[in-house]
Amino acid sequence: MALESVSDRRVLVTGGAGFVGSHLVAALAPTNDVTVLDDFSTGARDHLPEDVTVVEGDVRDESVVDEAMAGVDVVFHEAAMVSVPESVERPVDCHRLNGGATVGVLDCARRHDARVVLASSAAVYGTPEKVPVEEGDALSPASPYGFEKRSNEQYARFYAETYGLPTVPLRYFNVYGPRGLDGEYAGVIGTFVRQAQAGEPLTVEGDGEQTRDFVYVGDVVRANLRAATTDATGRPFNVGTGESVSINHLAETVRDVVGADVPIEHVPPREGDIERSEADVTVASDRLGFEADVGLREGLALTLAED
Repeated sequence: MALESVSDRRVLVTGGAGFVGSHLVAALAPTNDVTVLDDFSTGARDHLPEDVTVVEGDVRDESVVDEAMAGVDVVFHEAAMVSVPESVERPVDCHRLNGGATVGVLDCARRHDARVVLASSAAVYGTPEKVPVEEGDALSPASPYGFEKRSNEQYARFYAETYGLPTVPLRYFNVYGPRGLDGEYAGVIGTFVRQAQAGEPLTVEGDGEQTRDFVYVGDVVRANLRAATTDATGRPFNVGTGESVSINHLAETVRDVVGADVPIEHVPPREGDIERSEADVTVASDRLGFEADVGLREGLALTLAED
């Protein structure tokens, strides 16, 4: 069974100043020698503890990655373009950053004999045929972001099977938490919180009955730590709660947690919006020993307390 702690390792976190990456760095830094590779295009230096090594550079630059990975035991690859709409607007940039750079990280890890835990995404499923979705279900991504994540998983498996490189892709569902209310990761929770705090109506697209599996960033960090020690490499794992909530319920919960007396208004639906998303977490529970601990209301309260 995988352990929920990593200690006495030399660790590299790409994108370590970003949303998920900075929380991962905070968990690793007390007991590990941590290096962060980030270009600070979206991440913030003040998210990082003082006792980590920072390599400021582009993850697409192989020489920079090679320098950052020297002597490293485990790589957590978080650097990416994380906005689906941005990937649609800039598919070539998405391919270079999310695709080409990931293959570069994998190949560098092969040379340095370092395990790689990769941030993948539920976007690989596209519109699922059923929910909850299992890791073996059909993959039908519908955006450049999803295309690259699927490709990354295939490369991770290739490197595991061909070179014996331990790789573990983690399919994140809808991650939220402190430092994630603004910017590319914000999504609907960030929108609702900012609207509620401003005393504005919460705008729900469509009928609001579409569902999502919202997973707290602290739980995502725990999944990463377990992935760093598991023997079950070369295969993906869903990282979610195994429960979904409607956007209507989310709006009501955000309004309640913020304490805002504001209406909920429905606006026209967004074209191509997925109706249902929910992780089947059976395999993650059985093979990683991972189950999410933080419920939506608690997670929102933790998010608001820190942001």
